[in-house]
Amino acid sequence: MATAATASATRFTAAAGGAFHGLRWRCSPPAYQGAILSARPRAVSLTPQRRFVSPSALYKADIQTKEEGLPETLDYRVFFLDGSGKNISPWHDVPLHVGDGVFNFVVEIPKVSSAKMEVATDEPFTPIKQDTKKGKLRYYPYNINWNYGLLPQTWEDPSFANAEVEGAFGDNDPVDVVEIGERRAKIGDILKVKPLAALAMIDEGELDWKIVAISLDDPRASLVNDVDDVEKHFPGTLTAIRDWFRDYKIPDGKPANKFGLGNKAANKDYALKVITETNESWTKLMRRSVPAGDLSLL
Repeated sequence: MATAATASATRFTAAAGGAFHGLRWRCSPPAYQGAILSARPRAVSLTPQRRFVSPSALYKADIQTKEEGLPETLDYRVFFLDGSGKNISPWHDVPLHVGDGVFNFVVEIPKVSSAKMEVATDEPFTPIKQDTKKGKLRYYPYNINWNYGLLPQTWEDPSFANAEVEGAFGDNDPVDVVEIGERRAKIGDILKVKPLAALAMIDEGELDWKIVAISLDDPRASLVNDVDDVEKHFPGTLTAIRDWFRDYKIPDGKPANKFGLGNKAANKDYALKVITETNESWTKLMRRSVPAGDLSLL
């Protein structure tokens, strides 16, 4: 396995086009996963660009995903591979920027599902796994109604107190995305999205941004470009998202989550500001200007 320094020297910031998912391997898939396995393999070529860690930090390959273990087990992982079959990180190696206000979004949880999937930020190459608590798999109490995942190359710094959001500190994770398009994505899909709004969720005192976005391949993508457009063309959606994330822990006996910024969704410009700031925090993390703690930088 490569050292962290070697891995950092071979990161990439290639601009990816469209939504893509790659080949998936496993032994005996359950029936409900048939849709994932029946999809025809496809990959999108990435245009190599430079990344801050090294002038020669280039990738020339496509991205694929590989499943290990069975879904809804403790061993299940979805790894990301480059075209040569080497492991890469969906958090660190998938580029954030596509260009012209468009960003890559890594799908962790497809809409209309309840398994709480997430990148394993403390494991090498940060594969997607199902979250656990006290050794048991975690599920939301009800299905999530939107595609949910992360913005790569972002990080909510737990040492930074945001004066605009009640002085809350970052939650030590990548920034979350709630994608409101009509298509149900798959675990490990990477979609090109444009941000529309931002919700400042405060979860047990930690700031946990939710960027509301839409995939560019959605039929209504051209109609929505800011928070007011969401209310016009997706009426009630912003309220539904806020209420879902406010209340999802209540069935487990926990208090409702709070929201900063007046309990309202901020506009697109504010969402872009959040993305820029958290990308800068991730850059400091990768340069080891701030402590990584248990986070994997591979």
